[in-house]
Amino acid sequence: MPYSIEEIIRALGARCLQGVYPVLPVEHLLYDSRQLFFAETGIFFALTGKRHDGHAFIAEVYAEGVRNMVVSRPVPLDGLAGANVLLVEDTLRALQALAAYHRRQFNPLVVGITGSNGKTIVKEWLFQMLQEDHALIRSPKSFNSQVGVPISVWQLNTQHQMALIEAGISKMGEMAILADIIRPEAGLFTNLGEAHSEGFPSAEVKLDEKLRLFQTARKIVYCRDDERVDEAIRKLKKPVFTWSRRQEADLRIVTCRTAGRYTILEGIYQDQTLAITIPFTDAASIENAIHCWAFMLFAGVPPERIPGRMEQLKPVAMRLELKEGARHSLVINDAYNFDLTSLSLALHFLDQHAQGLSRTVILSDMLQGQGEPASLYQRISQMLQEQNIGRLVGVGKEVRRLNNLLPDSVRKDFFDSTEALLDSFDALDFDHEILLIKGARSFGLERVAERLSRQVHQTVLEINLNALAHNLRVYQRQLLPATKIMVMVKAAAYGSGSREVARLLEFQRIDYLCVAYGDEGAELRQAGVQTPIMVLNPEPATFDQLLRYRLEPKVYSLVQLQALLDYFERQSATLPLHISIDSGMHRLGFDEHEISALVGFLKKHPGLDIRTVFSHLAASEDPRHDDYTHEQYRRFAVAYEDIAGALGYRPMRHLLNSNGISRFSQYQMEMVRLGIGLYGIDASESLQEKLQVVLTLNATVSQVKELAPGESVGYGRLARADQPMRMATISIGYADGLPRKAGNRRFSVVVRGKPAPVLGAVCMDMCMIDISDNPDVVAGDPVFIFGKNPSVETLAAAAETIPYEIFTGISSRVKRVYVQE
Repeated sequence: MPYSIEEIIRALGARCLQGVYPVLPVEHLLYDSRQLFFAETGIFFALTGKRHDGHAFIAEVYAEGVRNMVVSRPVPLDGLAGANVLLVEDTLRALQALAAYHRRQFNPLVVGITGSNGKTIVKEWLFQMLQEDHALIRSPKSFNSQVGVPISVWQLNTQHQMALIEAGISKMGEMAILADIIRPEAGLFTNLGEAHSEGFPSAEVKLDEKLRLFQTARKIVYCRDDERVDEAIRKLKKPVFTWSRRQEADLRIVTCRTAGRYTILEGIYQDQTLAITIPFTDAASIENAIHCWAFMLFAGVPPERIPGRMEQLKPVAMRLELKEGARHSLVINDAYNFDLTSLSLALHFLDQHAQGLSRTVILSDMLQGQGEPASLYQRISQMLQEQNIGRLVGVGKEVRRLNNLLPDSVRKDFFDSTEALLDSFDALDFDHEILLIKGARSFGLERVAERLSRQVHQTVLEINLNALAHNLRVYQRQLLPATKIMVMVKAAAYGSGSREVARLLEFQRIDYLCVAYGDEGAELRQAGVQTPIMVLNPEPATFDQLLRYRLEPKVYSLVQLQALLDYFERQSATLPLHISIDSGMHRLGFDEHEISALVGFLKKHPGLDIRTVFSHLAASEDPRHDDYTHEQYRRFAVAYEDIAGALGYRPMRHLLNSNGISRFSQYQMEMVRLGIGLYGIDASESLQEKLQVVLTLNATVSQVKELAPGESVGYGRLARADQPMRMATISIGYADGLPRKAGNRRFSVVVRGKPAPVLGAVCMDMCMIDISDNPDVVAGDPVFIFGKNPSVETLAAAAETIPYEIFTGISSRVKRVYVQE
């Protein structure tokens, strides 16, 4: 629903710093200068935080075409000709207020979903099962925060009959704000767990805070089995629809049994025995499915229609997957849902990783309920053009509307079905492209993603980019706002892939990247990364490479410094330099007795650009060596003062690594270096609890065998069956990165939720595991090598090494898959 700028001013109680200028009506909310769609019809909110400030990007968003802006302090108006600049007290509150104003213009059945776990799954499953009955919207992915909820509610328009909006909170006072935006007529509470408990004094207080969402709800759906939840909701004195396994409820679950990969549930509802079958067996999925069952009964779906829909439930894909494809291409798989908001997110993800590649989108029809088709595809056309998409492959009938909406410069191919596309696949000749596959689940476009994937080896290293960004924020919160961060991306970003990780870090506006060798830096520049890069081991043979790719060398000796200076003089060029001080690591760097000579050299060559002075801590993770760490800082500080005195200015200083950030924050100075901590590993227990797992290594069961007593397993017959044994061969060996020391039962992988010891010797391409206690394992089952369970620390301990070596030892033949919500 479009709004005039005058109406927005009234809704926000804003003061106009500049304007009011006639512009197109506002239809879109913008809050991230890196993700601007529909700039001409958007309004940008300059949100502020501890380490970011949207006001710094006003000129940038103006240059992108934005002409409506909301700020919380005066900004320079020079260069903002024709822009409406609105001043409010708090830009986040203004964003929320405008979303609340928008919500009050409509009256569909709005369902507010909250709880500790399962919110997103329940919301997505309800969407799967109700979309054929209602024109409905739901929160994109897990948009349930103080910013995500306003974006979710903004999707509402006059065509919608139902909205499924989830709300998540992490501290006191947040839910009252979200409740005013959502104003649900019905509520669904999933459960009360430990997630985000640190922001609340007790579980009971957290529960009461979450239930504030239901102030306007006419009915609440929930499970009675948690006495705390049952008592708290009944105190609200609102009508309820309940389910329970243990006591009387509107839906009383009486039977729950598994049958292979399915679970059969029976329940009593209005004195009738009903049954459903779901294609899941884990406890969380069963609970989430019963929530959905109860809600559909409450919503009036005929009981006889529900079983067929429940049996067709699909796993919820809440993330994008980026993987290498054939013919030097990258493939982004988002083939499971399709709406304008998720398309926007996917296109920005494409833009983030597209450097140097032509851009292709494979798109299905958008299913009904998203809007009037003519205007809908007009908006899709605009989004594709804004991201410079050069090629479109359409699947379906409605998507053909884009043929006349996109310019002739865009290559267009259309197919009636996914099968027709696959039949003509080879003729499409994809090459040196980044391909986004985006479609409604019913089109099955994941088959296209499988055809495009380059590697078929069943061992996969999954890199969770959301977790990586989360960990970055955890460390940022340990720092003063002005402290810069240099992130280590050497050794292929600890085995995870330096190009993709560096692109994400650049998107997060990290200050510096650091590599070990010039070749690594050159690869990043060739991938389009522009962030400053420091090189730790700049060899003379790579000096030309440093200059060509704007790589900044570490300087650790007078001989090397003179060689660099001679090269720069011959080339009539220069580069920023980083001086390394050996304060006690005794690896590379100027020793204490060499500082005076370095000072003399710097005085003789005042034109050198010394960007930073730094040192390496030897044992920042170990409390036994804290005195030595303090002594390293003292030595570094003395050397720095001598160098700064010689230069006549004070370069940035950096000393702390990941463990140093968490244990010695007093030494953060102007910059810190973040390495292994980015991947979820830190010596500080308090910080470790806040970090998320980034890397997960998975294999697959290739074959299952039954062994008789006395039979042996593997090379050297190192494992023997003392009794009847059930074993499995899995698709990982030491050539993939599983250490040989992990064999002979020193390490257990996890399959179907149970540990399975590695039997005998690890082979080059596979290994064998004992599954005698796990009778349900079959060929094709996924096997977890490390991730959340088991952890990489557990594997490293078994192999008598450290997580660094495990990460960097993962073979290049192991397929990397990058996932992001």
